[in-house]
Amino acid sequence: MSLDIGTLTIPDAEIEISTIRAQGKGGQHVNKTESAVHLRFDVRASSLPESVKERLMALHDRRVTADGVVVIKAQQHRSQEQNRAEALARLSELVQRAMQRPARRIATRPTRGSKRRRLEGKLHRSGVKALRGRVKDD
Repeated sequence: MSLDIGTLTIPDAEIEISTIRAQGKGGQHVNKTESAVHLRFDVRASSLPESVKERLMALHDRRVTADGVVVIKAQQHRSQEQNRAEALARLSELVQRAMQRPARRIATRPTRGSKRRRLEGKLHRSGVKALRGRVKDD
């Protein structure tokens, strides 16, 4: 089984999932069960295309470490299977964000009117600031 993300597929061998005890309140059973899921995905060693890897590393997301490992902890649900599904969904969403190419910026030139308005604003502001000086006796 593997994780399908649009046109990409991530093999299960590239995703490391371990179970841990969830934090927070609970009853007597909480100390015995490991319902939280810790997902680790090494971006650099993955089979993702190079462009997606670069964008994933450049996302500045706190879940991506400096070593290029995505770390996701899911502990919202009581069920280990639901937490596993949520962690995989979060990984899928993160990779989908990295798959989207940023739109190229088209450089534009300021219009004559915008230049005129800018200069008028500067002239007005300099006049206001000039009135803040000392009062001269004539």
